[in-house]
Amino acid sequence: MARHFRFILGLIVALMFIQTSHASSLNGAGATFPYPVYTAWAYYYHRATGVKVNYQGIGSGGGIRQITKRVVDFGGSDEMLKPTELKKRGLYQFPAVVGSIVVVYNLKNVKDKQLKLSNKAVCDIFMGKVKYWDNLEIKRFNPNLNLPHEIITVIHRSEGSGTTWNFTYWLSHVCPAWNKEVGYGKVVGWPTGKGAKGNQGVTNYVKQIPGAIGYVEYAYKIQNKLKAAQLQSKDGAFVKPTIKSFKEAAKQAKWNEKNSFYIPSNLLLASGKDSWPLTVSTMILLAKDKKSVNKNVIKFFDWAFKNGDKTAQMLGYVPLPKSVKDMVRDYWKNVVLK
Repeated sequence: MARHFRFILGLIVALMFIQTSHASSLNGAGATFPYPVYTAWAYYYHRATGVKVNYQGIGSGGGIRQITKRVVDFGGSDEMLKPTELKKRGLYQFPAVVGSIVVVYNLKNVKDKQLKLSNKAVCDIFMGKVKYWDNLEIKRFNPNLNLPHEIITVIHRSEGSGTTWNFTYWLSHVCPAWNKEVGYGKVVGWPTGKGAKGNQGVTNYVKQIPGAIGYVEYAYKIQNKLKAAQLQSKDGAFVKPTIKSFKEAAKQAKWNEKNSFYIPSNLLLASGKDSWPLTVSTMILLAKDKKSVNKNVIKFFDWAFKNGDKTAQMLGYVPLPKSVKDMVRDYWKNVVLK
């Protein structure tokens, strides 16, 4: 299993350099959140069909802009677009896979998933109010940890990011001060910290800077052997970031193909004491006026729905349930390709 996992990661790096200028190819761009799984799927799809799929992780904001301008064949976004926004931009939308955002930290003497961070602690850290790791707000739920008097360096995204949208949406709903002073969006006015491009950029900074903290998609945590904190579920219980807790959250989703699968809160703050509060579905955007192209994009994702679950799970994602995949296929048939 470990060898298979390393093989997939090697493919992801190699696929960054694939050129796809010939006719039997598709080009997508957007969220870095699903980049590892899309590029792995692309490798196996090319091997099975001969069709190349090139996906550039440029952030959700970039993906939305590029598909709106018809620069790419499909866009990727971790921010779900409202039906009114889809209509304005001439787009369709459907979910591709479920993942999660985790809060990662670089503390020498604290193990992975050992640190508990309350909603208030995360809020105060990212607002710059809690500046050292041995602050009482952090020690309160970690009495047995040897937390150092080490400065906390906050790392956040520098570009328009769906991961940021989801992370700040969560903060806005668990922290009144954040909601009042900062709010949520793909780009926000960060009160403190250093900016980095993409999930990989945040990952690199957290790895390099002792005492750093940041937020990344779970696959980047796995690939880079980062440490992730326990967070509070919607019910207030501390929960560890695991595939099990992501699945618990995903079970609560109320999908509806009639509104292009839009859920105002994405899958964030799902009910249940064992549900991971930062669970997210990442979306695919298609242009309404590109029916022939959309047929080929749909072939790729239909293939991934049938053949890509194992790869997704190996990388730390949660495949869509069969019932949701069937809803997406109905949407393709009755809306996108009608």
